[in-house]
Amino acid sequence: MNDYEIVVVGLQTMLAPYADRVRVVELDSLLPVHSNVDVLLFDAFGRERVTGPVEQTINETDAKVVIYTWHLEPELVKHALAKGAVGCVSKTLDPLDLVGAIEKVSAGSIVVSDTDPAEAMAAEIEHGGWPGREHGLSARESEVLALIAQGLSNQEIADRAFLSINSVKTYIRSAYRKIGVERRTQAVLWATRNGFVPSRSRVILGDP
Repeated sequence: MNDYEIVVVGLQTMLAPYADRVRVVELDSLLPVHSNVDVLLFDAFGRERVTGPVEQTINETDAKVVIYTWHLEPELVKHALAKGAVGCVSKTLDPLDLVGAIEKVSAGSIVVSDTDPAEAMAAEIEHGGWPGREHGLSARESEVLALIAQGLSNQEIADRAFLSINSVKTYIRSAYRKIGVERRTQAVLWATRNGFVPSRSRVILGDP
């Protein structure tokens, strides 16, 4: 599941060559998952703990929920597994490895990517895997901008992304400069036009 349409489309395209092994299904993200699916891939854009919609999704579906994220800090992984997720996989995985991870989870395994944060960031830069890169935004600037578009305050962003309030302000200033805006309302409008605002879709992965 991903709240950002640009990433949903990218994931669908990435997995299309493996349609004989996994099937991608879109459902309304505001409704419970009642379909007969095997694995639900929940895309966590920020570094938030497994709370709110994520935990609710885990509790309301029989599908095996896997967190799909850039951030694999041990504390976050431990928390996700404790809340009922059966895996945490990195967005740095290539399509074949991601399909393999999904299949392992479907077969009953718990899968956690072994990725160093520094390596993950390098892979982000190499593969261009975040919204806003084409506008010169870094992965962290894009993350902060996406949280602004969701209506979070600077302090809420700091708490969500495990940043200091001063770091958040620095990322906001640099992001605003790169996208050519001066005010928060302008930033939200820009984000809306460029695929940062949550859509109402989730990607469900299951066997064909």
